[in-house]
Amino acid sequence: MFPNVEVRHLLAVDILAEELNFTRAALRLNISQSALSRQITDLEEHYRFHLFTRDKRRAVELTEAGRVFVKEARSALLLIERAGHLAHAAHEGAVNVLTIGLSPCVEQDWISGLLTIRLPLYPRIRIRWRSQFPIDLVRSVLAGELDLALVAAPPEDSQITSVLLSRAQLCALLPEGHPAAHKESLVLEDLAQDAWILFSKQVHPLLRDAILEAAEGEEIVPKDVHGVLTAQEAFYLVAQRVGVAILTKPTMLDTRAKKGVIVKPLADTALCFETCLVLRAHEESRFVNEFVRSYLRKYAPQRLGPTQMELKLPA
Repeated sequence: MFPNVEVRHLLAVDILAEELNFTRAALRLNISQSALSRQITDLEEHYRFHLFTRDKRRAVELTEAGRVFVKEARSALLLIERAGHLAHAAHEGAVNVLTIGLSPCVEQDWISGLLTIRLPLYPRIRIRWRSQFPIDLVRSVLAGELDLALVAAPPEDSQITSVLLSRAQLCALLPEGHPAAHKESLVLEDLAQDAWILFSKQVHPLLRDAILEAAEGEEIVPKDVHGVLTAQEAFYLVAQRVGVAILTKPTMLDTRAKKGVIVKPLADTALCFETCLVLRAHEESRFVNEFVRSYLRKYAPQRLGPTQMELKLPA
């Protein structure tokens, strides 16, 4: 709000726009007509345009600029009223809702950790979950639809802050009887004669590109490249001998018991699966920032290297 413009000015314009009569508007506001007139004049002098027109018969009409101003003033008044209600609810101990996004393949331990966070200033926290693909998660965080997200291999964006939580090797799914099934770990060369089953670009764009670029660097050309949305699809296709799959280890821990499929780790350290915590680069919510600080502080021993995030979060 501009200097010298107060809530009472916005309310005066709102009521006068409804009544189009200074006498009735002043009665509703419980002030004198001269006081109301002074408030309107103050606003008009401040902005240097007229909000209302008045003739000798004391008829009052909104100007075009006045119509625009009233519409925005009413929105501002609603926001101020909402702020008061939310603050009162917080004071009375209402539930603070945190909306968190998840990539489908995020390790369960990181999700469980979010449920353990307790904040003295916010004793009643309820978490609302939403699962999306990485690109959609970042978009939802930027749009304010999510407060934060656990994202598998998030795309780079200058408008987000991304903190690496963990890095894990990829695994290969082989059909029983595959020539490399006896090896403890595999390299891409072991899969050079097969068709490959990868997560589609929609699911893990950076991971898919990294695998294909690594193959190109080693002059490996798979027979074909299939795209899947879920690990279950990949297991089925491998069991049906469509090809071999390269997936993330966290995904496969829950589905290892699939018959006819053998899981082997990939030895290539350049190919890894990263889990990151993502939020807006200039997040202003004290509640969100306190929650993220507490989460990172509690699970710092599990993270790779010192975090830079706590230095960036507003107090």
